[in-house]
Amino acid sequence: VQLVESGGDLAQPGGSLQLSCATSGFSFATNDMSWVRQAPGKEREGVAAIDTGDGSTYYLNSVEGRFTISRDNAKTTLYLQMNTLKTEDTGVYYCATVRGEYWGQGTQVTVS
Repeated sequence: VQLVESGGDLAQPGGSLQLSCATSGFSFATNDMSWVRQAPGKEREGVAAIDTGDGSTYYLNSVEGRFTISRDNAKTTLYLQMNTLKTEDTGVYYCATVRGEYWGQGTQVTVS
């Protein structure tokens, strides 16, 4: 099983980044997927999730309207479009199955 995040970078406040998570080795299409972040000195928090059925999405209140989670089942890839970035969005972003059994290694997002 592999989940490989990419797209993390240094961005200015108000800027945008798109994260990708390329997956393999498990049934991506039948798994609800999520993005989780961990800010320095803080616990991990769920940022966004997308289910397998009708593609319903769920967001942390603080990113609602700024972030968009999406998935491409054919490419077994999860995405997170992040707009209007704020300094408090800084952290390591992980993709993971919602059930938590599979995690990526994380990608660093720094907004400064």
